Amino acid sequence: MVQSSVRGEGTRPHDQSATREGGSHSGGAKEEGGDAGGGRHGRSTRRRGKHGILRWSAATLAVLILGTAGAGYLYYQHLNSNIRKGERASGDSKAEKAKPNAAGQTPLNILLIGSDSRNSTENVKLGGSRDQVGSKPLGDVQMLIHLSADRKSAAVVSIPRDTRVDIPKCTDPETDEQYPATNNIINASLGRGGAGCTLATWQNLTGVYIDHWMTIDFAGVVKMADAIGGVEVCVEHKMWDRPLPGVPGGSNLRLDAGKQKITGKKALQWLRTRHAFYSDLGRAKAQHMYMNSMIRTLKDQNVFTDGGRLMGLAEAATKSLKVSEELGSVKDLYDLGMQLKTVPTKRITMTTIPTVVDPLDPNHLVPAGADAEKLWTMVRDDIAFDKGGDPTKKKAEEQVSKDPAAADDEIGVTVRNGTQSATLGPVGGRASTIAGLLTQKGFTRATADRSAAVAEDKTVVRFPSAELEGDAQAVAKSLGIPLSSVKKSTDVSGVTLVVGADWRTGTAYPKQSAPKAGELPKDADVVSGSDSGACMPVYKPYRL
Repeated sequence: MVQSSVRGEGTRPHDQSATREGGSHSGGAKEEGGDAGGGRHGRSTRRRGKHGILRWSAATLAVLILGTAGAGYLYYQHLNSNIRKGERASGDSKAEKAKPNAAGQTPLNILLIGSDSRNSTENVKLGGSRDQVGSKPLGDVQMLIHLSADRKSAAVVSIPRDTRVDIPKCTDPETDEQYPATNNIINASLGRGGAGCTLATWQNLTGVYIDHWMTIDFAGVVKMADAIGGVEVCVEHKMWDRPLPGVPGGSNLRLDAGKQKITGKKALQWLRTRHAFYSDLGRAKAQHMYMNSMIRTLKDQNVFTDGGRLMGLAEAATKSLKVSEELGSVKDLYDLGMQLKTVPTKRITMTTIPTVVDPLDPNHLVPAGADAEKLWTMVRDDIAFDKGGDPTKKKAEEQVSKDPAAADDEIGVTVRNGTQSATLGPVGGRASTIAGLLTQKGFTRATADRSAAVAEDKTVVRFPSAELEGDAQAVAKSLGIPLSSVKKSTDVSGVTLVVGADWRTGTAYPKQSAPKAGELPKDADVVSGSDSGACMPVYKPYRL
């Protein structure tokens, strides 16, 4: 793997000391508004990610309001002309759309990306760093909204911006510039082919098919955040996020203990605060709390009854958004918003992907193996993140191929070693071991691929064309691998078994029980949409 060239600040804090939380390692001048220093989860060298949740909030608010503000056809067309569009996927990806449930319903997945583009005067004023004007944007905030097939629950998963992942080969749809596949932190994907490349990166990482993406920049975020009229937040102690000896920067947020409503500049400060909330992960939790509070506020206000206010919000939203091309009209966005709007707040669950420190660079993270995979399994299988989901729900029935399999001894199978993971090296000889096992089972044409090990979280059987699907399923059945792990792929020339990081030892494929509703990993940092009593703890040095 190639170590990332886009570095975050400092090192990951292992305790709550001011030195570890704030030691800056990135150099460069402090931005307007502070927050230039930082612990392990500080901003990257290019000083990005200040207004993450605002971008998230604005995008969500946008889909809730669009489509009802028009007084006539001309205004509707005007709003349509405001919306910028882009290619849904601009990178190599293998994810497949989920099959409908018994009622013919399918889940809906939307990727929300906060772009840090400085390519406007207004964005520069809000984001600082004038020297970055014209540079490729970073996707510092990335969240996946998963709407369940029955539209009764919603899950939100954030990936920290400096999580190292595989970014596929991408082509920028606006310039036709091609970018080779790389291993880098996830926020770099936006500058390597636009939002469509970020979408492809997520699909390959998670195995989740993503229907749409939406991006939003600084300027529209601030306008729309102000239009909400204030959001209630809470801190456990009176606080001031300010520079301290050895810990430069800070958002300058000052709050009394307890609940209070914030607007404008204070809202920006809340969403930027990192030091007083311990780290970037703490900041993400505070952002999730803000988002949930904002949703509750909008539901209470019922903004749809105020035509003038609604028109102003729609104007700001359409000017701020860029969306994947299949969402290119106000009606499309309105229809999407109506689906989001119907989910009760108690069935909205916000989480952050479980991560561990990157063994190649302590400034970065990597997904936390089994815990991260469990979370993605729940998204793929449409299992509710909250306990209000159906505890007896079963996975969709596996589809048996209509293509008859050849005789076992006539099926050619290549076995690859995919046991390497972000935190563990490959297990030597796994391809040979499993190829030998297949030979014993009658697949005498099975051979081990002797090339270098690859990284594959879950064992998978791939096939290139429909006439080989039955053969691939026969291989999977012989080893006890579920048919859901049999995938069509143009990356292989024949049936290919990749022994993943989930099968590092033994010759029996490990049985994996399906997670139940609400059975999230303990380190997913869960925040419920109905938790109006949530209150952020404050790191002791920043208490007053």
